Amino acid sequence: MKLVHTIEALRAALRAYDAPTLVPTMGNLHEGHLNLIRAARPLGDVTVASIFVNRLQFAPHEDFDTYPRTLQADCDKLAAEGCDVVFAPSEKEMYPEPQGFKVQPPPEIADILEGHFRPGFFTGVCTVVMKLFQCVLSEAKGPRHAVFGQKDYQQQMVIRRMVQQFALPINVVSVPTQRAEDGLALSSRNGYLSEAERTEAVQLSLALRALGRDALAAADGLSRHLPGLEARALQALAARGWQPDYLTVRRRTDLQPPQAGDALVVLGAARLGKTRLIDNFEI
Repeated sequence: MKLVHTIEALRAALRAYDAPTLVPTMGNLHEGHLNLIRAARPLGDVTVASIFVNRLQFAPHEDFDTYPRTLQADCDKLAAEGCDVVFAPSEKEMYPEPQGFKVQPPPEIADILEGHFRPGFFTGVCTVVMKLFQCVLSEAKGPRHAVFGQKDYQQQMVIRRMVQQFALPINVVSVPTQRAEDGLALSSRNGYLSEAERTEAVQLSLALRALGRDALAAADGLSRHLPGLEARALQALAARGWQPDYLTVRRRTDLQPPQAGDALVVLGAARLGKTRLIDNFEI
């Protein structure tokens, strides 16, 4: 496995290949990330994992400075899974000058849910993902794939729309959320949880599953009953000491409020202590 830190070295390492597959990460890898690598390997002739903590998607009060950087441990895990190339650029390499050109996704998909509670988040995500696409995939001669986890449901939808609207010749591949034995979605931020918080953390996924069951039971009058169902779900989680941002049922295609017959997804974000967790289930 090759570890490269510059765009020039990355492109040199990929020159011998035709069909790269990219797995973008911010490092501090867990089993969910490694499952993305396993999904990526059969898709092309070279598997590339990027490790870059992207300042553009963090608000000033968020955890950019304290986000865990564990490059050596990450590389050991990636090598064991058969990853071919790790691209771990410095901030200076990715942004040699202030990034004045940015990808601004439309507000109807980027300013709701995560985008409402983290203003500018999806602009930062789209900008860095577009840049990674250019670094890793732009010179490919054959099929190009990029692999993302379903835990970041809205992020994945926004990236798919970006790829579609820019006519990028890239196949965005979705991999189901990897979970611990008790059902908690794996996340790098789970490492922030205390022992007691880790035991409690599964309640977010349980609350979302319960909301999903209630929504399906009210399917005939969903639009009428949904505000009350969502409010009760929020109150129940808050009563356990959480600070929920949203627990909601949306249609899968664009995350707008659902109509009768829509395919549905239930999504939630909530803070437990100092740790903000997200999760979702298609129902």
